[in-house]
Amino acid sequence: MSTAQNQNVKTSLNEREGFQVWWRLLRPHTLTAAFVPVFVGTMLAALEKSINFWLFAAMLLASILIQAATNMFNEYYDYKRGLDNENSVGIGGTIVRDGIHPKTVLSLAFIFFILAGLLGVYICASSSWWIAAIGLISMLFGYLYTGGPLPIAYTPFGEVTAGFFMGTIIIGISYFIQTLTMTAEVAVVSVPVAIFVGSILLANNIRDRAGDAENGRKTLAILFGHKGSVIFISTLFVIAFLWTVGLILLGTLPVWAFITLFSVIKGWKAIQGFIGKTQPLEMMPAMKATAQTNTIYGLLLGLSLLLHLYFPLV
Repeated sequence: MSTAQNQNVKTSLNEREGFQVWWRLLRPHTLTAAFVPVFVGTMLAALEKSINFWLFAAMLLASILIQAATNMFNEYYDYKRGLDNENSVGIGGTIVRDGIHPKTVLSLAFIFFILAGLLGVYICASSSWWIAAIGLISMLFGYLYTGGPLPIAYTPFGEVTAGFFMGTIIIGISYFIQTLTMTAEVAVVSVPVAIFVGSILLANNIRDRAGDAENGRKTLAILFGHKGSVIFISTLFVIAFLWTVGLILLGTLPVWAFITLFSVIKGWKAIQGFIGKTQPLEMMPAMKATAQTNTIYGLLLGLSLLLHLYFPLV
């Protein structure tokens, strides 16, 4: 691709130079998937006892670092396998459009993992060393998502893996380090968050379905086709919201949790953004709305727990 063509792509994607190059590498729209579970898990713990702010901050930063590192591994290995090029959307573009050396991106990913590990030492020392084993497994899967001989992202299990580790596991750890206990209710409450986190990956794969199929991937979006994938992600959204309502009616979640239903508006926008679309660039708003659905739902869920703590309705 010529310099002029490359510039045209960057302009269409609204990509800027300087600090923005490194900011895009982090894929900031995905980082809320790291914040939301920590926030929800910590607020669940707050219902049981006062929380340790420094543990919360360490867990939050570690989760963000692991998510950012996973994004960098994705950027590096997709480039090495020839999946990303100058026209690819939804990527940082740091390597293929900004000319940053691939080894630099890989090194940054490992540095972020090391920093997350150091924070993990503090978290373990302040809670339990069993967290170390879970954390190491989570980091391993973060690497294997696009690294290794058979990347998880290239299989139908990417969404499930992301939802489980970035949803249920992080909520569980965030709750455990504050209370040193675990309950079935925490796992049950984590289900909608896990669904929305997995849906971010599904939305990404719907957008990239055609290109991924040409490169031999076997994602759910490829197996279901565009129409089937839109129906599937719509079904996941319905399940997540109905699950939430069910937990409220059963008393597992407080009445305040009804405020999470405001995120239905953004979820509806995400679904509508995929219908009838064929080009990756025109599906970018739907991808963004999917991530925002997770963000809004998670923030409102955490807020509802906080409101229940100080202003119980029942």
